[in-house]
Amino acid sequence: MRLQNTLKNEIFISGQGLHTGRNINMRLIPAPAETGVVFIRTDKGSIRIKAAVSSVSDTTFATTLASEGVKIGTVEHLLAAFAGLNIDNVYVELDGPEVPIMDGSSLSFVSAIMEAGIAKQANAVSYIRILEPIVVIEGSSQIAITPYEGTRITYRLFYTHPAFGEQKMSIDMSAMNFVNELAPARTFGFLRDLEMLKSRGLARGGSLDNAIVLGEKEVINGNKLRLKDEFVRHKILDAVGDLSLIGLPVYGHIIANKSGHTLHVKLLRKILLFRDSWEIVSPSMVTSSASELAAQV
Repeated sequence: MRLQNTLKNEIFISGQGLHTGRNINMRLIPAPAETGVVFIRTDKGSIRIKAAVSSVSDTTFATTLASEGVKIGTVEHLLAAFAGLNIDNVYVELDGPEVPIMDGSSLSFVSAIMEAGIAKQANAVSYIRILEPIVVIEGSSQIAITPYEGTRITYRLFYTHPAFGEQKMSIDMSAMNFVNELAPARTFGFLRDLEMLKSRGLARGGSLDNAIVLGEKEVINGNKLRLKDEFVRHKILDAVGDLSLIGLPVYGHIIANKSGHTLHVKLLRKILLFRDSWEIVSPSMVTSSASELAAQV
């Protein structure tokens, strides 16, 4: 059982929002133990939005959090960086409605956090231990979590596209594995969907600099993939960010097939509903905070 972590120093990041196309300034600020991840919209009277399942308002092509009618979109890559590097407590100030997309991966966030430094805090981290399998199925997509000593993610991705078809990966989560195996993997999309997305007010900031774009038969970016199975690695990266919204590290094996943001959040809500299927393990083995988690449903 490890100690909680925050940042040693503040971090300033500026970039464009993937879906809004707006230029966003973001500041990551150290926070006290037991704070969690809290987003603050400085352009909306400092409205605070807790990174929690109960804050999720939309999962269409990204994960969006909301409170009091104020939203923060595309949070998953930043949340993945926090979860992957074991950053438990941090304030995220933004002057706009979306986390900057940067290069479409978590790499910029990871690099900035590692440069700023990670500070240990006095409180130990509690975690959720899965005791019984929990499954969510929607059509041809499935996601499940089963008991496991540690955190493991197994993901299968399948598209009928010549560039990649089926990709599969299974990985035990650790800071080193996240940094080396997942953080560089970029988001991706299909050129054929671009007009549809823009007609819905999405992907206004999308470009070949912040996403892998697939034409009818090939990757059209003009540069090579960073990893041969970059697509499935990015899907796991998304899952790491989304699943962190449960508020504590989870000891279990997540098994996903053609899943995405919506199923990730539905799995979290089902976990919280099925109280007999998990327990909270804390330094004192006190499980009183279980009621707080259940209240997120």
